[in-house]
Amino acid sequence: MPHDKIQYLVLDRRDPSANMARFYVLAVETSLFGDAALIREWGRVGTAGRRKIELHESEHDAMEALETWLRRKQRRGHVPRPDCR
Repeated sequence: MPHDKIQYLVLDRRDPSANMARFYVLAVETSLFGDAALIREWGRVGTAGRRKIELHESEHDAMEALETWLRRKQRRGHVPRPDCR
């Protein structure tokens, strides 16, 4: 995978007035069977959260899915952690 593409991204959404501290992780990896996989993890900061793996036919498709989820989460107020981009 070229190094100029996002392979692993951690997003945060925090609002102390609403007692909200959420995380969202997006990663593109190769599955055991050689497919491209978009891995999404989310939950409250400090918990294990939930995890979903989406298989895609190509790395390009997985990267497009990652970018779609990134835009969706940014619209909801999630911002990338400075040390994880």
